[in-house]
Order: sequence, then C-alpha cells, then structure tokens
Amino acid sequence: MSLIASVTDGKIQQTTASATSLSTEKASSANSLDQDDFLQLLVAQMKYQDPLEPTSNTEYISQYATFSELEQMQNVNSNVSLQRASALVGQHVYMKVTSETTGNTDYVYGKVDFVQIENNKAYLSINSSLYSIDDLDSVVDPTYLEAYNMATDLVARMAKLPTVANTTLSSKTEITELNKIYTEMTEYQKEFVATDVKTLLQSYVSKITELEKAAEASKEASEA
Repeated sequence: MSLIASVTDGKIQQTTASATSLSTEKASSANSLDQDDFLQLLVAQMKYQDPLEPTSNTEYISQYATFSELEQMQNVNSNVSLQRASALVGQHVYMKVTSETTGNTDYVYGKVDFVQIENNKAYLSINSSLYSIDDLDSVVDPTYLEAYNMATDLVARMAKLPTVANTTLSSKTEITELNKIYTEMTEYQKEFVATDVKTLLQSYVSKITELEKAAEASKEASEA
C-alpha cells in the first residue's frame, strides 16, 4: 500500500486542507453560471448587438441549446457524485487533500460518518471535518488496513534489533514478544509479512534458544 497518513505520537493527524477545499468549492459554485445567468447574458447580447449586423435567431437558439446540453450533463454528473458519496457512509477511506496555504498534500484516513450537500456538491464528514468527494483517493477495508499496520509495525520493530550474529540475551524479551505477535496473527494477516522477514524472525528466535542453552550449560559447568 503506497498511502501513508500523517502520524504524530501514534495518532493519524487531521489537516486544515478540508476547510480550504470546502471554501474553494463554494467559491467555485458561486462563480459558475446557471440558466438564469445565461439568459440574462443572452438578453444583454441581443440588446447591445450591432443593429446593422444583428445576430440571427438560429445562432441564439444554438447557443441556448448548447448551454442546456451542458447544464444537463452537469446535472447528471452531480447526481452520480451524490449517489457515489451516499454509498460511502460507514466506509473507511483515504482523502488526498492539498493545503491552499502551503501547497502540501496530505492523506487523511477515517470513517465516513455522513454526507453533506452544499450547492449540489457532496462532502464527506470524516473525523468531524468535511472533505469534497473530489478529494477521495481510496476506500479501505478495515481488515486489510489492520493487517497492513501489524506487518509494518513488526518490520519496524525488527529493524531496531541488532544483527542476528550480535544478538544477546538482552534482546530476549523483545524477540519473544515479536514472535508472539506473529504467531497470534491470523493466516490472512501473516500474508502481509514478507517471507524474508519471517525467516529473519525465526533466525532471531533460534539465536535466543542457542544463547539460553549456552547459558544453561555454562551454569551447570560452573556448579559441577
């Protein structure tokens, strides 16, 4: 999975870009032309046309037909967007949002609580913030995400261990815990752990076993 949410102290952080996205969308809607605006422009065009070279009625009708067709297409797209947004309620998603102030792009993860309609535009409520449906990057299965995070955490913790050759009994607690985490994973979750990682983990476990046997043998020899 290539998406990485912004994390601080173990918590996925929200971004203020959602508010920017919302205000930008509203401004865009406010600046767009509706049918009444077009008719007013058409009337103004007729009023101020050159009387010596007046525009033909056919051209006016063609302009209006073109605008009507465009408006119908926009309405269809809007309806599809609303249906799509409604289907996302209860789903876990990633939103790709860009800050208007910094230009930085962040990923926001969360559950869609409800859909709000603003100026015929759908916005998803995630973590108490509204995000445009256009910012939707991907829909994530919670089971998948949990498995992915468990595998990522396992690899990150193993990376902090010394090499197998330099491992001592001081790492026993951590290695034992990591092995327990992997052993208790479901078969589905284990699929997210790479084969070389599994092999390396087993090498650490075997090393600890050897060290324990060596320590026990040394203790018995000293007591004899």
